Amino acid sequence: MRARSRFQEFRSRMSRTFPPNLARIMLLCCAALWGGSYLVAKVAMTAITPQWLMTMRMTGSCIIMFVLFHRVIIPALTREIIIPALVVGVTYYGTMIMQTEGLTTIDPGRSAFLTASYCVLTPFAAWIVAKQRPKLINLVAAIICLTGVGFVALKPGSGAFALGVGDWMTIANAVIFSFNLTFLGRYTQRFHPIAVTFMQFAVADVFFLIGALFTEPLPNASWLAPNVIMSFLYLLIGATTLAQIMQNIGLAHVPPSSAAIIMCTESLFAVAFSAIFWGEAIGWTSIVGFSLIFAAVIMSVVTKRS
Repeated sequence: MRARSRFQEFRSRMSRTFPPNLARIMLLCCAALWGGSYLVAKVAMTAITPQWLMTMRMTGSCIIMFVLFHRVIIPALTREIIIPALVVGVTYYGTMIMQTEGLTTIDPGRSAFLTASYCVLTPFAAWIVAKQRPKLINLVAAIICLTGVGFVALKPGSGAFALGVGDWMTIANAVIFSFNLTFLGRYTQRFHPIAVTFMQFAVADVFFLIGALFTEPLPNASWLAPNVIMSFLYLLIGATTLAQIMQNIGLAHVPPSSAAIIMCTESLFAVAFSAIFWGEAIGWTSIVGFSLIFAAVIMSVVTKRS
């Protein structure tokens, strides 16, 4: 008990003295880790099929979360959490299957910006689910975002409107994710957020495993290539565990509106990494489209969190 009280005193002292600028840097590192995950997932999927990759990632995340937070998770495992777990788990599965499958056919930066449109869509998902009417600025942001997607869809040279299957899957991912976040917002008011997140990962993990077993080839020796292993470890430890810890610390010491803007740079990091390390070609129409989507996202998150 004495050790526990000392730890709580230390945590309280750190909360009062933690440098705000260091917290901002941690949020920026978090955004960079998430931005890099698009490129790293692309590398991993040169060997590992999408659903097997997500199965391993979700299983690893569940193990890490249970080891760290079992005292919070176990008491929450009651009948009351079953329906919420299924709702957030199934929508999260839908989100990630669309994103990972879409990522197999489009470049990482393009995927990141199309995914980021979920910020614009979330107020409308909340309108459908929770009857929370969106504000005028949300409608303006949606129009700007839609215009941005239109520019992204323009084919260089011809000016023809062209969205491939991967683009549409990524847009579907953003739509489903907006509902997933809406449901998470409701259920984390009734249950501990860590318990809800754990159950979300666990349910999604089951669906990924079933999908992988029935629709994808079994694991093979190519998965043991050093670059594939390093990519998976980045996704599991860096983009999931470390990024989540830095996000939680940062959000405790940075105003919500500032934190939201910093974390929005995830898509900027994604397209930068993709252009530098993947060779993603970025034409002027893509630059205009990405800029409009980013502006719409900033408008949405500042309105939502300030």
